This record gives sequence, structure tokens and C-alpha cells, in this order.
Amino acid sequence: MPKIVSVHSFRGGTGKSNTTANVATLLAVRGQRVGVVDADIASPGIHILFGLEEDKMGHSLNDYLWGKCDIQQTAHDVTANLGNDVKGRVFLVPSSIKAGEIARVLREGYDVGLLNDGFRDLIQTLELDVLMIDTHPGLNEETLLSIAISDVLLIILRPDQQDYQGTGVTVEVARKLSVPCMMLVVNKVPAAFPTDEVRARVEQAYHAEVAAVLPHSDEMMALASAGVFVTRYPDHPITAALKQVAERLSRSG
Repeated sequence: MPKIVSVHSFRGGTGKSNTTANVATLLAVRGQRVGVVDADIASPGIHILFGLEEDKMGHSLNDYLWGKCDIQQTAHDVTANLGNDVKGRVFLVPSSIKAGEIARVLREGYDVGLLNDGFRDLIQTLELDVLMIDTHPGLNEETLLSIAISDVLLIILRPDQQDYQGTGVTVEVARKLSVPCMMLVVNKVPAAFPTDEVRARVEQAYHAEVAAVLPHSDEMMALASAGVFVTRYPDHPITAALKQVAERLSRSG
């Protein structure tokens, strides 16, 4: 049964898009067909992680939302950019990075209801096992829709007081929307913070499962979004932790 996974954070800078790209890749390594939608239309960027260059982008999610094309025309097969270990497929639906189109979204908006239709059409036409939605940080109409239709909500946060408070709001909203499965990923954890203590504190605070605690990584910082981390560092502790997330998502639902 195909599932929709929304990846969300209350604030920017948590590593949400990196987590989305890496988990999507690991699911594809397991042989699954994965769609990734960059729903952060106001500040897109996940296409960089997948090596999709602007001049190769063709149609974007913006084109679909403004009636210029069908949703399947916006899907780009980026599997070849991920290495030889990927048995499945990854299809990316990018958002436009053209300044004029971003400004139009901010100025005019769009019919949010089209997103729901588009997500369902993508799952059907591409025969997806998983559709991952890289949401816009915070809570707005588009994000609430994505959360409401999700089978799994993956919330990314840092061990930071502002993140803790904002995540509490997101968790409360998700429960009111009756999301079937909710998991947390604590990212960029300093070495001075014991992993088990961080996990216990977060699970106690939100009464929700922590799927992974990811340490701060100089290698991740040095990669600087120039690729998918798990393919560059297959033996890294972060990769091992993200494999657990992919395994957990495969078992959910």
C-alpha cells in the first residue's frame, strides 16, 4: 500500500531537506519507488542535493499549480545521480528557483487543493511505494494540508529551546489532525549531549517516538549540500541512524 510521508520542521535550518533526500535515497536502495516533492515553494532547494541542475529542470511544481502542465510532467528521474547501489527509483518534483516565479507565489498564492490531487496522481502514474513531501517550515495552509493527508509525519528538530517549543505546537496540531503515525528525528546533536538522554528527553516531552538522534557532523557540513550524504559516507554513524529511519518507515502503516 503506497504511503505519504511529510517531512516537517517548525523552523528552518534543521536539516529537513537533507533528511528527506537521504531517507528517500535509502528507501530506493531497498528497492522502493520513491517520489519527492519540494513543497517549500517559497524557498526551494532539495534539487541541489539530488544533482538536478536548473537548466535540466524543465517543468516544476509551480507549472502544475498554475495549470501549465500535468503533475507527472514535473517529475524528474534522478536515480542515475545516486550511484549504482540504488535498486529502486527516485523521482523529484522540484519547485522553481526563478525569482519571478517565487515572487508570484508569495504575491498571488495558488489553489492549495490542487496539491492533494497532484500527490494522488503522482502515486498512481509513477506507481510509487512512498511519496515524501519536503514541507515549508512552520505552519501554513499548504503545510497543514500535507500533514493532514500524510500516513507518516516525520518531524525534524534540533536540541534547541526554540525548536523544542515550536515542535510542541506541530505535534499538537498533528494529533488534532489524527495523523496515523508521527516520528521525531533530533538532528545536529553536539557530542557533549549523550544520545540516550536526548532521546529520552524528547520522547518524554512529546510522548512520541524518536526514530533517530543524529550527531553534529563536520563531514555533513563540509559536503555543503553537494550531494546525498548516505551515498558519499556509507559507513558514517549518521548513515546508520538514517537507515533505521528508512527501516522504520518501511514498517509503518
